[in-house]
Amino acid sequence: MPDPAERRVVVTGVPRQTRRASAYYRPRTEIDEQTALGHTYVRSLMRSQLRAGLAGFAVLVLLVGPLPLLFAAMPDAHRLEWGVLGFCLYAPLVLLALWYVRRAERNERDFVRLVEDR
Repeated sequence: MPDPAERRVVVTGVPRQTRRASAYYRPRTEIDEQTALGHTYVRSLMRSQLRAGLAGFAVLVLLVGPLPLLFAAMPDAHRLEWGVLGFCLYAPLVLLALWYVRRAERNERDFVRLVEDR
């Protein structure tokens, strides 16, 4: 049985100021100071934006690219050309633009979350 005189005493007081974990790791500072890690962060954002742009461009080329061949195969079909360009192509181009804008904004949101959450 332990001796009552040997008991431990818990002393409480004003808590010391401790550094938060985020003080050691600041991606925003890394980016501002243009360190190698900051360069990697920005390069990853640029790559994801480039990927989205290239995907949108590929869809655009596949959608619009064959049209000159189609129009060349049907001479004297000016009404058809304007109908295809004006009505049939407008909605897919608007949808493609909306997709690209949403993708770019999502990439930026993910980048901000990566930089500020730690």
